[in-house]
Parts: sequence; structure tokens; C-alpha cells
Amino acid sequence: MSNMHESRQISVSIDTNAALAYAFLSEPMNFTQWASGLGALHKSNGQWIAETPDGPMRLRFSENNAFGVLDHWVSPQAGAEIYIPMRVVANGAGCELIFTLFRQPGMTQEKFEADAAWVERDLLAAKKLLEAEAR
Repeated sequence: MSNMHESRQISVSIDTNAALAYAFLSEPMNFTQWASGLGALHKSNGQWIAETPDGPMRLRFSENNAFGVLDHWVSPQAGAEIYIPMRVVANGAGCELIFTLFRQPGMTQEKFEADAAWVERDLLAAKKLLEAEAR
């Protein structure tokens, strides 16, 4: 039996240069401008801590890179660290922002669908911010 999780790729097209989008999206302090699940974000003892509806969570971010990789990891107070793959991919003069959502163990289908809708809203918020900056 496979030990794989159900997944879904959620993406938005953004009318902004990929390098500019990546520069904005790769800055952890900018996450709170578009990721609605995060409240205040600060660094404590070298670790990023975000205030969330479920309490403080530790976040790790991929190192800046030339490949558009925006992977990050969220550690809820109770439970295993959650891996969140995300990419900015050039598309002509614009780009695609692609987020892979994994269905976590024990997660109902209804919760997975709600999370997917939430991610889509957040990606659309990032799109709106980035396109407004480009004007």
C-alpha cells in the first residue's frame, strides 16, 4: 500500500515578472500581507514564529535561490511539521505561482477542500498585491 498523501496543485497566473514576484514572495516578513492564516510574524532565537488561529507556529523557509523555490515548513504546536512546496515559474513576461497542498493524515475531505479554497484565496491575494506593485 502506498504511503503517499492526496495532493492538489493550486496556481494563479500573475502579470508580474517572475524575478520581482520571487523577490517579494521569498521575504518572510511579506507573508503576512497575503497569507491570511498568519498573524504577526517575528524571529525568536533564530526561528520564525507566526501567530495563527491555532496558536504560535514555528516556520522554516527555503534559502533564497535562482529556481523560484518558495518551499516552507510549518510546525503546529501539536503534530508533525508540515511541508509546503511552492514555486514561482516564469510565463512569458509574467509568472505562475504554484502551491502544492497535501492532505494531512486524518484530515477529512471537507477540511481538505476548505484548505484548498483558503490557499486559493491567499494566492489570489498575492496576485493582487504583486500586480498592484507592478503598475
